[in-house]
Amino acid sequence: MTDATFPAGTILGYPRIGPRRELKRAVEAHWAGDLDLEGLEQVAADLRRRTRRRLAALGLGAGDSAIPDTFSFYDQVLDAAATVGALPQRFADLRAADGTIPLTAYFTAARGDRERAPLEMTKWFDTNYHYLVPEIGPETRFALSSDRFARQVAEARADGVVVRPVIVGPVTLLALAKATDAAPEGFDPLSRLDELLPVYRALLAALRAAGAEWVQLDEPALVSESLPASPAALAEAAARAYALLGDAADRPAVLVAAGYGRLSAEAWRALAAAPIEAVALDLHRGGVPEPAPGLDGKTLVGGVIDGRNVWRGDLAAAWERLDALRALGARAVAAGTSTSLQHVPHDVADEPDLDPRLVSWLAFADQKVQQVATLATGLQVGREGIADELAAASAALADRHAAPGVRDGAVRPRAAALSPDDYSRAAAATRESAQRELGLPVLPTTTIGSFPQTGDIRRARAAAARGELTAAQYDGFLRDEIRRVIELQERLGLDVLVHGEAERNDMVQYFAENLDGFAVTRNGWVQSYGSRATRPSILWGDVSRPAPITVGWSAYAQSLTAAPVKGMLTGPVTILAWSFVRDDQPLGETADQVALALRDEIADLEAAGIRIIQVDEPALRELLPLKSADQPHYLEWSVGAFRLATAGAVPATQVHTHLCYSEFAVVIDAIAALDADVTSIEAARSRGEVIGDIRSSGFARGVGPGVYDIHSPRVPSVDEIAGLLWRAVTELPIGQVWVNPDCGLKTRGYAETVASLENLVSAARVVREEVAVRA
Repeated sequence: MTDATFPAGTILGYPRIGPRRELKRAVEAHWAGDLDLEGLEQVAADLRRRTRRRLAALGLGAGDSAIPDTFSFYDQVLDAAATVGALPQRFADLRAADGTIPLTAYFTAARGDRERAPLEMTKWFDTNYHYLVPEIGPETRFALSSDRFARQVAEARADGVVVRPVIVGPVTLLALAKATDAAPEGFDPLSRLDELLPVYRALLAALRAAGAEWVQLDEPALVSESLPASPAALAEAAARAYALLGDAADRPAVLVAAGYGRLSAEAWRALAAAPIEAVALDLHRGGVPEPAPGLDGKTLVGGVIDGRNVWRGDLAAAWERLDALRALGARAVAAGTSTSLQHVPHDVADEPDLDPRLVSWLAFADQKVQQVATLATGLQVGREGIADELAAASAALADRHAAPGVRDGAVRPRAAALSPDDYSRAAAATRESAQRELGLPVLPTTTIGSFPQTGDIRRARAAAARGELTAAQYDGFLRDEIRRVIELQERLGLDVLVHGEAERNDMVQYFAENLDGFAVTRNGWVQSYGSRATRPSILWGDVSRPAPITVGWSAYAQSLTAAPVKGMLTGPVTILAWSFVRDDQPLGETADQVALALRDEIADLEAAGIRIIQVDEPALRELLPLKSADQPHYLEWSVGAFRLATAGAVPATQVHTHLCYSEFAVVIDAIAALDADVTSIEAARSRGEVIGDIRSSGFARGVGPGVYDIHSPRVPSVDEIAGLLWRAVTELPIGQVWVNPDCGLKTRGYAETVASLENLVSAARVVREEVAVRA
């Protein structure tokens, strides 16, 4: 172990897309051929420099490793995989002559190309961030394949700043990986740990040589009970890993960060005993652990400021948790965030449209940095030195609790009067019989909901917001767009149509703008994956629906065609998951309020003649707690909220739902309990792996395993789609199978969308005809 001193306060990470999404724009310009590699690197370097200066100005020390370097061109897991050479064989020819992995190969692994499928994508623990899943097998050859982390350390040193590079740790990297196609059945990537660790040792040495005094290795896998490896196996791997890495002579001091929940008892003891210098704990979700041997030589970073929500922290309570942490007998205690701040927007001061009273209750990333700096000052000078700041935070919390609208007397009695009957539909057989009137063919084709959001749509929306288009003009524009999308789908030959959602800037924000109890931001962007960002709404009070939201658009679309048009709603769990939700009451209570608003919307859609209604719940798996003991309660209220929203539908109304990146087997019972008539689910990137889970579970409802990956620009061929369909109809009853993309088409361009949907319809026709011949 080294004698390095850790700062009194730090954050575990910072938003990396830029306050105005500068990185997104530069990366997408590079992909489009409008910005060369040198230009992209310059934009990235400028953004890193501005970030370092901003964090120093907010109170983090520029010379004591308090400033983390969490920059990434796309994804932190991909960064680590590329650094240790762990890209699958299909990308091997993209390596440089010296074996390193250039940025071009990195982006191809993320996005794919005509010949190569990209890496699979899934959710980062229980957040709305998506990471790229490493593929590791016995044939994977680990080697230090990038010097980017070291170059960024040297870059900061040249500016007079000592940054702390942040890298996904070796245990988490392997625990989140999937086996390559070449791996034998049952292969566990974690079994490669001993061969990976020398590469991490070489990386640490390179960082030290570049000027790093501390390095942060993120190991959130050690808090999870939802991974293939057991907590005990992960803890044993961590003990082995950090015994070897800590023993290295030529390395920076090591901080192991374990956010997103409480460390398992085994992992906590392993890290406490390991020859490393510091451990960062999530005290917002996890609480203070029991004393453990080995802490006397370590710094404990108390994650007392919530890195995942936007509410102004209770600094008095945070101080009490830090005090409790100091009682464990560690060498030193520092204040920190519970996780990286990549999950929150940059700066609440950059929100001119929010009500000032609401603003006083909020803390975005910059305000959270200031809160950490305040607590760090208290740790250095004593509680009395920050008494005014503690009192101000407590006053804001009290004002929030007392504000009008936080508790609405018209909303709560309705929720309190609910009975079990409000959560149940007619029997499935009754519904199936009634829904035959829809007249759908075998292997019905549809899309998930949205069509591409073109530049014309975005410009018209912006012009309407600025008052440059009247309400009537904007309405006419949207109707023209809906007509065009309906005509396109009819021309393509899809069986169930959608109106395309041109009126929606975001599938959650659109509803937030039309429900009471929400506020929306202008610049509150948060990275979802790669260059994609979203603006989560702020759910601050009781929720109600003042008027119908989607009915007019769906009814207009249905008037244009004889084919059924789906009404498109976002489900209550997803609205909560993709918003910043009030933290002063149980999530289940808030979910029921949203569900009642959606229930009213469904009734109005039925009255308008809509006979298929999709209630999207892509975040159902996302919010699943990482601890097994917490999962049954979550599934009870989340499933209940969906059923509350949909149970009022008549038997003839076909209720669909959609799930993205949801490990189907993990929540199969919950998906069945939703009692939807049809469930569509992501499956293309995993090449239909989910189909086996569907078969083995005995899932009896309609199901559409996605056959077109919309998160990549590549166009799947007819043969590729037909192959996925054949897998589905071979393993499942053909009458159960639907044909659809993985997700909505909002982020895609029209050329690739039309080509892909043409192939999707053609593939469905080929399989239908062949099935008929075989019959």
